[in-house]
Amino acid sequence: MSFTDLAQAEAWVFDLQKYGIKFGLSSTLNLLSRLGIRHDQGRYLHLAGTNGKGSVGAMLSAVLSRAGYPVGLFTSPHLVRFQERYRLGDRDIPAPRLLELINRVYAVIDASEPPTFFEFATAMAFLYFFQEKADPIILETGMGGRLDATNIVTPLVAIITNISMDHQEFLGHTLLAVAGEKAGIIKPGTPLITGAVQDFHSRGGPSGQFSYLGRTWNLRRLRLNLPGRHQYGNAALALAALEILEQQGYELPEAAIREGLQQVRWPGRLEQVAQDPRVLLDGAHNPAAAGQLAATLKRTHKNGRLILVLGIMGDKDTGGIMGRLLPLAHMVIFTRPRYFRAAKPEILAQEARAYGVPTRVEPRVADAIRQAQRMAGPRDRIVITGSLYTVGEAKEYFGD
Repeated sequence: MSFTDLAQAEAWVFDLQKYGIKFGLSSTLNLLSRLGIRHDQGRYLHLAGTNGKGSVGAMLSAVLSRAGYPVGLFTSPHLVRFQERYRLGDRDIPAPRLLELINRVYAVIDASEPPTFFEFATAMAFLYFFQEKADPIILETGMGGRLDATNIVTPLVAIITNISMDHQEFLGHTLLAVAGEKAGIIKPGTPLITGAVQDFHSRGGPSGQFSYLGRTWNLRRLRLNLPGRHQYGNAALALAALEILEQQGYELPEAAIREGLQQVRWPGRLEQVAQDPRVLLDGAHNPAAAGQLAATLKRTHKNGRLILVLGIMGDKDTGGIMGRLLPLAHMVIFTRPRYFRAAKPEILAQEARAYGVPTRVEPRVADAIRQAQRMAGPRDRIVITGSLYTVGEAKEYFGD
């Protein structure tokens, strides 16, 4: 059997989520073996961490593509379309090609070893990038690192962005345990870049500029097309990794570095999608990310009311997320994206009573956004956050 319709094929792939999350490397290795892929012949950058992986990956991809390299980028989750997970340069995979990949991987499945959704998606990434001769291939872990399906590679450089509490039911209930899982991407003899201990740094300057001082590079008056001061730290991680790639033979002209950072796009992170009232989308889905969002809002929102549209996954630290954001809000509209893990907005509203902020419940994300827009004046700000799934539905609402 093969699929002729992409929507039908994607529905089948998403249905693999019924197998849940399964840590381990053997299933992915077996899929690639049956596809005839020698994954050890690729050149990789491997990303782990709690927050910032996607932003760092997008920066790396933007610079490398402008330096002339056919760079591949595999990320998760997607916001609107499954195609977003597979990028070659600045372009998502074309829909017909995605259908072809699904059929190719589907054809080699062993019924006695059904893959999880993420294992299937990871095998598709290797197949696509090997077909396209991508070099290098940037792989973002789905969760953790040690037993993540992507952790079959020995990369040119491993990058761990930061460590905070998330996915405790899988990664452990202490920072040490979580860090141990993320550190599983470290390989003997492989350079490691981390956000915890650095011999490089960035410094924000006036008018959105920043500087970077690394082991060999000293770059000033850089501009970054991603809002939020925390992105300067992410940029430092990307630039430190690029320094290592240059030492390994990649040619990275300063013009490509500057252009890549100035033009990089990573949707759903402090993304403005409307004006008067201003509407921001941010996929903050754990307390650390919510804290970064709150810090940005404190600096930038001085006038008018702040209206939150909040939809969170039920397995997240809902109290930790709300504790960072609700003290800033004048109104919170709780909602629920179309995903089985999403928390019921009525339960979130009950939990929010302790903060004394007015709340409403709108079960559908689109209805919650309409309600926020009816309530907001031109000087107010609407922030839609709590989950990338919530942000994805918001992007659909605004025409993406």
